[in-house]
Amino acid sequence: MTTLAPTAGRIVPAAERRLSPRASLSLTLRNTLTMAARGLIKIRRTPEQLFDVTVQPILFTLMFTYIFGGAISGNVSNYLPVIIPGILVQTVITTSVVTGVQLREDMDKGVFDRFRSLPIARIAPLSGALLADTVRYGIATVLTFVMGFLMGYRPAGGVGAVIAAAVLVIVCAWAISWIFAFAGVIARTASSVQGISMIILFPLTFLSNAFVPVDTMPGWLQWFVNINPVSHLVTAVRNLADSGTVGVDLWMSLLGAAVIVAVFAPLTVKAYMRKA
Repeated sequence: MTTLAPTAGRIVPAAERRLSPRASLSLTLRNTLTMAARGLIKIRRTPEQLFDVTVQPILFTLMFTYIFGGAISGNVSNYLPVIIPGILVQTVITTSVVTGVQLREDMDKGVFDRFRSLPIARIAPLSGALLADTVRYGIATVLTFVMGFLMGYRPAGGVGAVIAAAVLVIVCAWAISWIFAFAGVIARTASSVQGISMIILFPLTFLSNAFVPVDTMPGWLQWFVNINPVSHLVTAVRNLADSGTVGVDLWMSLLGAAVIVAVFAPLTVKAYMRKA
């Protein structure tokens, strides 16, 4: 990536131009927004990409609520404050897998080879994809809360607390997407990224407090559930939405998100730069 020194009034001969091997911060931000817009255009032209963030929240909310509601909480109404935050966290975190899968698909198709020949910041295709996927997280979050509201869920924390809970989940999902972006860069195929992601997410989401109270589980399993970062995130969302309180679980979730970004963002960027 090279940039030309600004000129005014005349065309500067090539011999007199000062070239820079790095893109400026402002150019990088503009290129990132452009690549994020590309990701949104892809979604508009292939809306089936949104099936996981539109169908899954509705299907899972209905299925888990009516299957487990009576057995766990006595009735559906009492179970909704438990299950809606759990479904929200599970859905949005699972959606973050798409980041790595689509990144790997673009690299396999040679799209990133074309980006390499363009006068843009080399990091922009990666950062733009991560930014565009936050829209997917937002859609999944809104649909989950709307579905819960239609079923009778009334968060006692109020509108402000619900918005804060939604932002918390989106921020944590964006942080987790760096893990799958790293997998997308180093993996050989998109299907392997999908497989690796499910191996990671399946135990984390189901062996948590998202669907059932921890004290109903065997003692040997409770220790893992209590230290599971997904359990802390679910508890933080419940506290915010159902009572409007900010507890230690919220700060632990934000700290965990910061650690993930601090570790996996440099690893992803370094691996990406070697290939891009």
